[in-house]
Parts: sequence; C-alpha cells; structure tokens
Amino acid sequence: MIDFVNNIRHSQKTIYDSIPSDDEDLFIPTPVLQRILSNHLVGISLAGYAPRTRSKIVKTEICNALGYPVPKSFKKTQPRFQGQNFDAYTQKSLNVQIWNEPIDPERRYVLLKVDSEDIICAVKVITGIELATYDNTGTLTHKYQATMTSLGRSALLSPDDTGAVREYMESPSVDLFATNPNSKPKPKQLRPISQIYEALLPMVGGSIAYIGAGQERNRGAELHKLICEHLGYSQYQDDGTYPDIANQLLEIKLQTSPTIDLGLHSPEDGACIMEVCGHHFYSEDIRYVIFDGTVRKGNIVLNHLYIVNGRDFTKHFPLFKGKGKNAKLQLPLPQDFFD
Repeated sequence: MIDFVNNIRHSQKTIYDSIPSDDEDLFIPTPVLQRILSNHLVGISLAGYAPRTRSKIVKTEICNALGYPVPKSFKKTQPRFQGQNFDAYTQKSLNVQIWNEPIDPERRYVLLKVDSEDIICAVKVITGIELATYDNTGTLTHKYQATMTSLGRSALLSPDDTGAVREYMESPSVDLFATNPNSKPKPKQLRPISQIYEALLPMVGGSIAYIGAGQERNRGAELHKLICEHLGYSQYQDDGTYPDIANQLLEIKLQTSPTIDLGLHSPEDGACIMEVCGHHFYSEDIRYVIFDGTVRKGNIVLNHLYIVNGRDFTKHFPLFKGKGKNAKLQLPLPQDFFD
C-alpha cells in the first residue's frame, strides 16, 4: 500500500504545488483521501471559535493529515488545496454554499460534518460531478458586501435625509412609545436622521454580551433591542425583514470585522424597498446604523457609532469589487448524505 502522507512529507511540496492526477505516489485517490481525512479530523472540536478561526483550524489540520507544511497564511486560491485539487467545506447543516464560482466537475469537494457541539463527526469526499447532481436550480443567490472603515470617532455621516424621507417626517420628535417598530411609518412619523443619531449616541461606550462564536444573529438581536429602547419604543420585535426597524427605515449593523454584510440589498441598487400610502422609499432612503465594536472579556464594547443613509453609504463604506456582490450557489444535500 502506498504511503501517500509520507511521500508528500518528503516531497517538500506545498498545498499550492500542482500534482498530476496520474502521479501514483503523490496524488491521493478520492476514497483514500476520505479515509485519511476521516481518521485525522473526526473528533476535533471547533467549539468556541469564530468562523474565520474555524476555517483556519480546519485547513491547518488538513495539512497535518496529508503531510503538507502549514503555510504562514492561506492564499485565496481556487481550489484552496491546489496540489490535491479539492476544496473543504465545514457543514453544520445539509446546505452547501459555494461562493463566486460554478461547480468544477474535475474538482474534489471535502465536506466535513460537525455535530451540535461543534465537533467534526464525519467526512465525505466527492467529485464535482456528483456534487452537481444536488443542484436543483443552478440559481445564484447574490449577497452584497462592503468594507468597514473606522474613523476613530462617532459620526453622523449623512447630515440630512433624502428628499423622500424629509417629505414624510415630522419635527419635533415623534413619540414612538406605543408604536410597533416593525410597522410601516405613518405620514409625519419618521424622525430626522440627526435625531436618530442623537438618541443612539449615548450607547457608545456601552457593551453587549458576546454570547459566542457563530452567534451573530443573537448578538444582533440584543443590539436591536437596545436601539428600540433608546428610540423610545415600549416593545422590541424583529421579524427578520429589511430594514430591521421598518418604522424608522433603519438597518442595523454590528461590526467586529472588516466586512459589512449587506445581504440581498445594495444601498445603490435603486430598488423600491417600501410603499406607504402611495409614497415610495428606495434603497438610497434607508438609514444605516453601524456600531464599530471590539470583543473584550466576553463582551462587545460599542466603540463608535456611524449613521449614514443609502445615498451616501458607498462614499464611506465602499462595496466590494464586482459592484459589491458575492454570489453563492446553494446545494441541499440529502438527509443520509454522510451515512
């Protein structure tokens, strides 16, 4: 039996060095690759690590399993493990997400299953041809992203609202105590963006519980609740729609990383977001509430507050290249996939 791991270790090749698929000493056949990775990876815990750290741990352990030296940093190549022609995906669900590229029929896909305690419990390696059979639609879901920049101080980045919002607002302050934050704004109910900023600025310097890695949704809910309190709502509700607080056209972002995930809506895509009494609000009218935070001792400290409308958003937070759009292919796997 060929000792692929030992051969790779002595070859001094890296994960980026190409190996022909007919190299019987160094290119690991798919069934053998699955067995080697299963023996090494199953039982490794990823609990408590942020997504980016989890990814690095997985790639490091794959290198160790196969006899490759661990690079100082992992390049964003396609595929990530060029020498053995495979990518690795860590799966807590049976929904595989492939970003910014079609399925490559010649590539191998290493799928790692983690259980409810974030321990790797199964490994399966398949070819792109097999993976493609799970693509029922071929539809790409698009996700916009922007670069988070910090000014080192809080700032109201849009001194004024757009014309569409100004036409619809009331001054002085509107009493929101009995209002549902998920409801559409009634005529004369919107507060000026400057008042939103003044109401939320006292939150800077405070903190919320970190909760744990992979809990972005729960941390966002805690921040959402605090914002509702500071705006004067007597209740907190979150129905998961865009924008987060529809009643004030507010979309909320808590940033502890340099990437702002904007979801399916770009501030500059010109889409009609809401219609109320014949009045239309577009992407440029949405007000973005962005807290710049730092993780410290189990909490996220809210360092700075930025509020900007969609019209001015990209002046301060540039979209990623390709109009800020990353594309993902979503593939639902069968329930018995890892069996």
